[in-house]
Amino acid sequence: MAEVNNLPYKRILVKLSGEALMGQDAFGINRDTIMQIVAQIKTVVDMGVQVAVVIGGGNIFRGMAQSAKGMERATADYMGMLATVMNALALKEAFESIGVKARVQSALSMQQIAETYTRGKAMQYLEEGKVVIFGAGTGNPFFTTDTAAALRGIEMNCDIMLKATNVDGVYTDDPKKNPEAVRYQTVTFDEAIQKNLKVMDATAFALCREQKMNIKVFGIFKDGALKRVVEGEDEGTLVHI
Repeated sequence: MAEVNNLPYKRILVKLSGEALMGQDAFGINRDTIMQIVAQIKTVVDMGVQVAVVIGGGNIFRGMAQSAKGMERATADYMGMLATVMNALALKEAFESIGVKARVQSALSMQQIAETYTRGKAMQYLEEGKVVIFGAGTGNPFFTTDTAAALRGIEMNCDIMLKATNVDGVYTDDPKKNPEAVRYQTVTFDEAIQKNLKVMDATAFALCREQKMNIKVFGIFKDGALKRVVEGEDEGTLVHI
């Protein structure tokens, strides 16, 4: 097993969509799926890699999309933030059930169920080997959890932001629809813009580009993929300056 000092990435930010927790279900949290995800992360934690996680809320809030129609955007966004905190608590419980210490920090104050986000405390937890799960996005409406991931990754001085998806990288076309689609091994930020490769939302993408935070897009359900990413192997797509 590689020693952490020999790894290219020693502190990572993993961005998980809420939909990733659904498995084959229509909404909510699939227990087998969430355990599969935390097992992958445990593998790299056991290698000594420090891991922060930002989680979305689409598995919960998109199930209420019809109810949100006609709702003021800010109100709907706050509801989405609450969904991410529910997912963060589920992740924490799943981690601890397999012996990984985890902490939830929320951008919104809700002290009975989660610590309020503070950068110093989050950094301390990472250095102690705990997984830190950030909920409630940035704490502000009109910003996505992609942007929250970019922001927290930069604040935590992470070596890279890993966007965990259902597809094992960025392709020339939708690989599910076009069997001829080819995976990019690496692509620059400028090339991603020119080719209109939708790596993540524009605000998050611009923030990573400006702060020189590289992004790796990989398939979270591909066995051993996260381990291969932190070991620097050809897995997923690296978006770089």
